[in-house]
Amino acid sequence: MYDSSDDADAKGWQDLANCLGVDPDLFFPERGASTREAKEVCRGCVVRGECLEYALANGEKFGIWGGLSERERRRIRRQRALARRSIDAGTADGVGA
Repeated sequence: MYDSSDDADAKGWQDLANCLGVDPDLFFPERGASTREAKEVCRGCVVRGECLEYALANGEKFGIWGGLSERERRRIRRQRALARRSIDAGTADGVGA
């Protein structure tokens, strides 16, 4: 059975991205400009998740990464931080230990 994740590990996820060879300016639109075209490139990308996780892990504050804008990624970071705090608070209270 073919597993595309093997390719992603061997080549690096960037080599499998739909955006490979696309003008990078498309993914860094001017303030207020449409992000629709960039998100369309990301839509069917096999490494969209890896791209998004890269941007989140590296604090990318600009551009479209993994099909999401800066604002959308900020929301995910906030949700994850709240979830971690909730888990940490539960552990500190002895819940789940």
